[in-house]
Amino acid sequence: MASDAHPPGAPIRPPSDRDRDKTEPGNLWGRRDLVTRVGWAGVLGTLFVSFGGFARLLFRRAPVEPPTVFVAGSPADYRPGTVSDRFLRQWRVFIVRDDSKVFAVYGKCSHLGCTPRWDGRADRFKCPCHGSGFTSQGVNFEGPAPRPLERARVWLDRSGQLRVDVGTRFAQANWEAEGASVELGPGSGEIT
Repeated sequence: MASDAHPPGAPIRPPSDRDRDKTEPGNLWGRRDLVTRVGWAGVLGTLFVSFGGFARLLFRRAPVEPPTVFVAGSPADYRPGTVSDRFLRQWRVFIVRDDSKVFAVYGKCSHLGCTPRWDGRADRFKCPCHGSGFTSQGVNFEGPAPRPLERARVWLDRSGQLRVDVGTRFAQANWEAEGASVELGPGSGEIT
């Protein structure tokens, strides 16, 4: 008698459908196993797609552009012959006033993009990265900077306040264009 044979006196159990499926030649899984796995794959696939759709809702689809226009105050707030770095940290702009006009110098060095600093004692902008020097007008005169600083668009609104748009900038060839500066009366804050 073989050891694989049914022990004497034990009840004989008929084979179940599950046992029968596995014992058929050529079947790796039984029918129930296949249906169970396909069912779970469908559930997990649905959850994955649903989670992907939910995650997509968390991100804005429209581009968000930061504001580029700010109010810089009245022309009378700036004395003739001065450079103000009041808006340098937030807007990267210097407000420059000479005897006849006010303009906004955009603080990005034309060499590698560092932010120049105003040196009032030497009356110039000096780039801390590679030593480029610029006049108070923004014209380069020393160092590796290949061209002058740009100017941001500036205008007076209806209430007489200076507004600056850092999104619109002028190269030196366009410094005389409308919007590159605001013309003032000599020695005063009044508009001519």
